[in-house]
Amino acid sequence: MTAPAPQAETLRTTLATLLDGLPPKQAAQAVDRLIATYRGATPTDAPILRDRADVAAYAAYRMPATFEAVHAALEAFADATEGWTPTGHTDVGGGTGAATWAVTATWEGERTVTVLDWSDPALALGREIAAANPALKDARWQRARIGKDLTLAPTDLVTVSYVLNELTPADRTALVDTAAASAQAVVIVEAGTPAGYARVIEARDRLLAAGFRIAAPCPHSAACPIAPGEDWCHFSARVSRSSLHRKVKGGSLPYEDEKFSYVAATRLPVTPATARVIRRPQIRKGQVLLDLCEPDEHLTRRTVTKRHGELYKAARDAAWGDPWPLP
Repeated sequence: MTAPAPQAETLRTTLATLLDGLPPKQAAQAVDRLIATYRGATPTDAPILRDRADVAAYAAYRMPATFEAVHAALEAFADATEGWTPTGHTDVGGGTGAATWAVTATWEGERTVTVLDWSDPALALGREIAAANPALKDARWQRARIGKDLTLAPTDLVTVSYVLNELTPADRTALVDTAAASAQAVVIVEAGTPAGYARVIEARDRLLAAGFRIAAPCPHSAACPIAPGEDWCHFSARVSRSSLHRKVKGGSLPYEDEKFSYVAATRLPVTPATARVIRRPQIRKGQVLLDLCEPDEHLTRRTVTKRHGELYKAARDAAWGDPWPLP
């Protein structure tokens, strides 16, 4: 969806340096447990990242993927709010801070950054990793219980990435409402599964009820045209694997694809995409099939052929998650 950001390589290099010597077997066991937790449906009343081993495994396994997913969502949001730059960012449930890296990859300049999480080990490692990113040198890392009792200071942007699945329904509702009351813009990212999409749609509805407009991925702020239980809206971000990542997770490919669902909403004026490519384009001889979410609240499959000239060339370059037509 987006070109690789320099921060992505800096992050991978920093992780490899900080986590050098991590026993692969111990890390792999922690990763297996974390995978089960993050893909599961059971809320927790305790931090998922419990100790340094958990945090190290999480950072090696999840930070690059979380960075790429959040960065893709933020880039789509930035396209819809051209000219706006957040001067304050609060990352709720930010763990080791992947979303803060994604914000610095999306917008240049200094801003007030606060990372809130209920895991002290995650915050400690996040602070260490952030030392490699000058834009995060003054970031605040604060322990906070994420749920109905959370309070947030006013800010421009709140990110909530891969957090809602950890919360009870009541805490999810409260968190989204608190974020909406505190920020000009809210970006929520969840796993690209039917359950993750359901959580995103639930949050989307609450943000709309709070007076927000949808900036991305939807080309409108009306109801989602996808019938519940029949399909789900999600996207894919390419993640380059470091050697450390391959050791921890296994596998030989130098990359993986992170599937994610998201919503980016704001009180700011927005110019959303005319339409959004919601599936990987199918390139066939002389034609490209594009599955689109349209501004009239419909899902459409369009066939673009060579007879369409420049539009056909653009269709061949289009990627899953892109606006259509391409800028």
